[in-house]
Amino acid sequence: MDSEKQTAGSQACDFDVFNGDADGICALHQLRLAAPRDARLITGVKRDIQLLSNLLPLSMSRYACVKGSHICVLDISLDSNLDAVKCLLDQGISMTYFDHHSAPAGYAHPLLDLHWDESPNICTSILVDRYLQGRFRLWAITAAYGDNLSSVAAGMAAQAGLPDAASKQLCELGNLLNYNAYGETEADLHIAPATLYQDLHQYADPFDFINHSGNFSLLQQAYAQDMCLLQDVQPRWIKESGAIYVLPNQAWARRVSGLLANKLQSECVDRSFAVLTEKPDGCFIASVRSCAPGQKTAHGFCSSFATGGGRQAAGGINRLEACDLDSFAARFFAYF
Repeated sequence: MDSEKQTAGSQACDFDVFNGDADGICALHQLRLAAPRDARLITGVKRDIQLLSNLLPLSMSRYACVKGSHICVLDISLDSNLDAVKCLLDQGISMTYFDHHSAPAGYAHPLLDLHWDESPNICTSILVDRYLQGRFRLWAITAAYGDNLSSVAAGMAAQAGLPDAASKQLCELGNLLNYNAYGETEADLHIAPATLYQDLHQYADPFDFINHSGNFSLLQQAYAQDMCLLQDVQPRWIKESGAIYVLPNQAWARRVSGLLANKLQSECVDRSFAVLTEKPDGCFIASVRSCAPGQKTAHGFCSSFATGGGRQAAGGINRLEACDLDSFAARFFAYF
């Protein structure tokens, strides 16, 4: 056991646990602008959602929680972390939880301060924005753009009096923050999410980050290069109700998979889409977008698979066997 684990395991600590995408980063950024604290950061790639298991006493992580510790959780599914949540709360560890994913397993506990709303026009950063009464709304707008809530973000930008040019800048920033989170591991990403958050957290104003951070320029250039590789990609399956795309086992494909799904949905709002990306082990990961989240939810479809979940408009499946792709396509078109 290393010395850091001994220290973390013997005294109460604060932890900030957050999804490494635009929504998770911007949600935490707002909270820490309002209430700074010295907390250990726990995050990862977008699909690394069972982050609370890193804090269990028997975890191999060097960060083990003890009674009296406090955990702030942002933008990761409560259902996917339910066992860890129960264990941590039962040990006397308090938790503040902001999330917008489906959470039928959610429950009340005296040590759990849960801020949850799965409405299709909500993201975690908007929940934090409500909690902070709009103090750092530009970051909530940025996150909403990144989380594919373009019309919601545009409405918030208009209410804030932003000119179109400024709104477009926040849209680009949100998309780039989200783009950086997609990958099988952090090796696929251009910037580790914790590093990106720490850089971004130096800027109270998103336009200062855009104008002065070298990481913004890095992501801008990398995104343009990756998106060029999508020009010749065509759907593997297509019907009137939607289409399914299959991307190769390449780091660039894993980075753009979610943004491709968002782009397809925004360009054709009356159709549903799935983007399947091959993993290094030959299996596939799926990003799903529903054109009718009120009637046919993305998480309703994705949750029918063992490793699936999400929210009403967008969902994902973390593992599909290659031999099951035809079956996936049939189920997709039957559902949507």
